[in-house]
Amino acid sequence: MNTPRPLAEWPLAERASICGVLTDVDDTLTTEGQLCTAARAALQALADAGLPVLAVTGRPVGWSLPFLSGASAWPVAAIVAENGAVALLPDGQGGVTKRYSQVAATRVANHARLQTVAQRVLREVSGAQLAQDSAGRECDIAIDHSEFTHLEPAQVQAVLDIMRSEGLKASVSSIHINGWLGEHDKRSGARWAVRETTGRDLDNEPQLWVFIGDSSNDEALFAHLPHTVGVANVARFLPQLKHKPRYITQAARGAGFAELAQALLSGRPGQRLQRGVAGSMAT
Repeated sequence: MNTPRPLAEWPLAERASICGVLTDVDDTLTTEGQLCTAARAALQALADAGLPVLAVTGRPVGWSLPFLSGASAWPVAAIVAENGAVALLPDGQGGVTKRYSQVAATRVANHARLQTVAQRVLREVSGAQLAQDSAGRECDIAIDHSEFTHLEPAQVQAVLDIMRSEGLKASVSSIHINGWLGEHDKRSGARWAVRETTGRDLDNEPQLWVFIGDSSNDEALFAHLPHTVGVANVARFLPQLKHKPRYITQAARGAGFAELAQALLSGRPGQRLQRGVAGSMAT
């Protein structure tokens, strides 16, 4: 695919047909690890307009759970964690239901295998460290490359090479290198969450959904859907992507997500973000 076009060039008729939003979390929905005011307002505005938002992330189950319950819960329909391994669904009573892509016995065996691979990475790649959220992971491993520890491109590649040589699937997000056992990925996780939360079939109606992301571990969804958007900071990863987002926002991270929300709501009569939120998108 060619260089992504500005989001403003997305035809209004196509925007108006969208029935839901799939989004990455880190550095797409969040900014410096936090859900900024503009992004939270955008999530709420989309929910109020009847456009469910499903978050699909490489972050772990333990990290994701608090965002679906309590007073500070995000207004999202579901969170798919660990690159498609676990779907977290509000149960309608203030709690959260977990749905796994693998049976318990498989998860237990895979977990032990993954810890062995993680220790090999730590031994063989100088400077490699487990992601600080590793205690909350059930179905994958993560090596920090940009969140609290910096790894050079050659070190990132060395980690990927080890993971793949051990039979793991592996991908690089804006902050972590994730490795897992199984056929799931962000695309399968998104398909699953869409079916569970809306009863719709993502494969049969991909033109009704839009995905927004920021890095190479979002490529499965960039490749699968006709309507895809990268927040401005995806520029860092574009040279590495075979399948690029079709459009790109002017703003980065959470403000870029709010920009997408404004584009979607502008295609619906009577729907828009509050003026103050829309005005903050380019900051």
